[in-house]
Amino acid sequence: MQDNNKKLTISLIMPVYNGLGYIENSLPPLIRMKDRGDIAEIIIVDDSSTDGTVDYVKSLGLKVIPSGGRLGPGAARNMAAEIVSGDIIWLVDADVIVHDDAVNYIFEAFEQEGVVAVFGSYDEHPPAQNFLSQYKNLIHHFYHHRGRKEASTFWSGCGAVKKDKFLEQGGFDIEMYKRPSIEDIELGYRLIKAGGKILLIPEMLSTHMKEWRIINLLHTEIFCRAIPWSRLMLNSTGIVNDLNVGASERIRAIIGCLFFLVILLSIIQILPWWSAIAYFVVAIMINFDLFKLFLSRKGLVFSIAGMLYHQFYYLYSTCAFAWCWFEKKFKQIVK
Repeated sequence: MQDNNKKLTISLIMPVYNGLGYIENSLPPLIRMKDRGDIAEIIIVDDSSTDGTVDYVKSLGLKVIPSGGRLGPGAARNMAAEIVSGDIIWLVDADVIVHDDAVNYIFEAFEQEGVVAVFGSYDEHPPAQNFLSQYKNLIHHFYHHRGRKEASTFWSGCGAVKKDKFLEQGGFDIEMYKRPSIEDIELGYRLIKAGGKILLIPEMLSTHMKEWRIINLLHTEIFCRAIPWSRLMLNSTGIVNDLNVGASERIRAIIGCLFFLVILLSIIQILPWWSAIAYFVVAIMINFDLFKLFLSRKGLVFSIAGMLYHQFYYLYSTCAFAWCWFEKKFKQIVK
């Protein structure tokens, strides 16, 4: 247990690049926490913004550190971690508005023995109303509310880590992940391997302001998440049984891929036309908890569209993993 005579202090780090439209909403609740004494300091790392971000942050009286170039959020966080005064580093993305009680969950979590990091979840109410933004946000919310409390990884969108443990691990691996990717997931694996415990606290909520469109969503999901995460699991950590890579999710992914095979066989008339519809009903039943979430939040039309897109998500995620598996085998052969 923590020494009750010493209250842990929190330093918040937020990297930002041309995020003025975001930080005008994300900083005020954090400043209120600072004014209450819940957090000791707020450090903004500016990654060479050109949109007035720096002037706005300075007008609020907050500390701004220039990154010295377009280094990316991982390197920006590493820079700030070297100079923070707090015992705990709270990492918050510029496009995330934390709920007012989020800091309470951080203090409670770090009172537990062996906890070195915690992270929370997006809420169910993103401001962007287009289909993909709503879908992506609800998916994140769904997985983070079903994941194991003692997590197998870490999330830096709204996550906190002990400063000494972060520095012991050398922070985020910015050599391997030069652009925003799975550097937080990889750090989580190292923290756990070193004997630490990471907690997922779904009640530690935040609102995600990002607007997703098909191109940036697919690029992020495939090239920044699925492929590097598959390589990490295949080459280092093994496949974990948690969140969206758990055993039950792998079964659902296979079913999702078969759904597109059934569609193809229906089109070329090997299977009757109604086969795809019947199989889609099976896919809904297999993902019924997710379907119920979609239905309760956005109605029937969104739920059907969401389930269709989710099968597509399973398809490209599985293809990304298969690509990485064949890539690894090919490298073994040529050696």
